[in-house]
Amino acid sequence: MKILLVEDDKTIALGLEYSLQQEGYQIVLCHDVASAKKAFFEYKFDLCIFDLTLPDGSGYELCKLARERWDIPVIILTACDEEVNVVMGLELGADDYITKPFRIRELTARIKTVLRRYQKENSAKNVIELGSVRINTLDAKVYKNGQEINLTALEYRMMLTFANNEGLVLSRNQLLEGIWDVAGDFVNDNTLTVYIKRLREKLEDDPQNPTIIKTVRGLGYKVGE
Repeated sequence: MKILLVEDDKTIALGLEYSLQQEGYQIVLCHDVASAKKAFFEYKFDLCIFDLTLPDGSGYELCKLARERWDIPVIILTACDEEVNVVMGLELGADDYITKPFRIRELTARIKTVLRRYQKENSAKNVIELGSVRINTLDAKVYKNGQEINLTALEYRMMLTFANNEGLVLSRNQLLEGIWDVAGDFVNDNTLTVYIKRLREKLEDDPQNPTIIKTVRGLGYKVGE
């Protein structure tokens, strides 16, 4: 479980980092908005904890970014519990807030509650995550590292076929059945090879060495472990 912690008070930040690590969480610690934005592109986070007051901006900005672009749950740290601060944070997508000073047990309890609620909501929203790729089946959209990827109807159907069979090896015939006659297109074995290549070019960091859509020699393809 990886958490992005953004707190400009280095004494508080180090204390929180240590305490959360003792609870078994992996912590990426940042002290300002700029480094936090950079971290978003370097790691995949399960939850974010943002202080509101930062030297180069506001935790509100990070909160909005985390929820709208990466759909990551957020807990806000605030030095005061004024209603305007709380309401603004929640309106921007924060899942919870905690007022300083607080006990680490209170924070870890909030973390567990937010994660449980988020996982339940994600299931209801039919969001499928495959590493850095996220599929929102309600909107029929696919994202890579938070960026929407434009897929054709056939490409999306193929990706959904993979996602619904995560960890299983799919033969070429099974894939053809999954995408047959979408948008009125005829798909044969040769066409399938082309679509696999196109999907990899859009989704893989290195299409020549795929880590998402893997080839299982002599059997077919699979996504996931």
